[in-house]
Amino acid sequence: MTKEDLRIVFMGTPEFAVETLQALMDNGYNVVAVVTQPDKPVGRHQTEMQPSAVKQYAVAHGLPVLQPVKMKDPEFVDQLRAYSANLQVVVAFRMLPEVIWAMPEYGTFNVHAALLPQYRGAAPINWAVINGETQTGVTTFFLDHDIDTGRIIMKKTFDIPDDADVEYVYDGLMHLGAQICLETLDTIVAADGHPASIPQEDVADLKPAPKIFKETCEVDWSKTAKQVYDFVRGLSPYPGAWTTLVSPDGKETILKIYMTHKTGRKGQGIGVLNLDGKTLCISAADEQLEIVELQLAGKKRMQTHDFLNGMKDIELCRVK
Repeated sequence: MTKEDLRIVFMGTPEFAVETLQALMDNGYNVVAVVTQPDKPVGRHQTEMQPSAVKQYAVAHGLPVLQPVKMKDPEFVDQLRAYSANLQVVVAFRMLPEVIWAMPEYGTFNVHAALLPQYRGAAPINWAVINGETQTGVTTFFLDHDIDTGRIIMKKTFDIPDDADVEYVYDGLMHLGAQICLETLDTIVAADGHPASIPQEDVADLKPAPKIFKETCEVDWSKTAKQVYDFVRGLSPYPGAWTTLVSPDGKETILKIYMTHKTGRKGQGIGVLNLDGKTLCISAADEQLEIVELQLAGKKRMQTHDFLNGMKDIELCRVK
């Protein structure tokens, strides 16, 4: 088999997936169609429709685009089948029904931004950083009935520095994901469509990676300073960790936190603010964390010293 023998349908939505799609195109693979999410309304009045990053790339390169609302829609299933793909590649998309993932002769493989079986779910990059992992990676595996449980084709590791935020890891895995996809395709070609794959091992302490919501992002100051430090960088710059700042008169304001530094100084009580010149520290369960970058509700993201210049009685505030 040669790469020209593969007819590939690519499925993905965000920028993370564009890197892999571009790699397929640049390396001469035959992408016959792209499947992505429907355009989403944006703007104050939700009247403008925003196409996904994958759709924008596909349209710019003349690739047919399918945007099903429901993956089991018979009309979509028929449209997809008409492309006669013998392989499907999925990157950062959505759960597929069997009628879709089982359609191609050589199956459907996914590029997952974690070292499976750990961090199955929608937000593996965030949770790896939140949990203080020093290493993560990417995995290619064949889809089956359950989420992220299929037979593994290949893995590649990626180191997480202690000061890295989720943006750094996202960018690194985006490039590594494109690389592992190409190597997986090379393996499929060399194996005439049937590469070696292994079942995922049974692990007692599986770490999940569920979707992140606003309430997920609230800082719990009763945790250790290291846990809060990892939590903040695991959500920075998006969607952003937040806490509630309470003024002396009881007024509550949402405060987003984008960067902290570990001070090693003993805490003064959970959630207690401490000012030292132009620095602001908040006590976690054991130590104080210096707040380096933040954003007050309705304001721009800023350095803490700029924030303090515009705040009165900050030393009398607290967080909860």
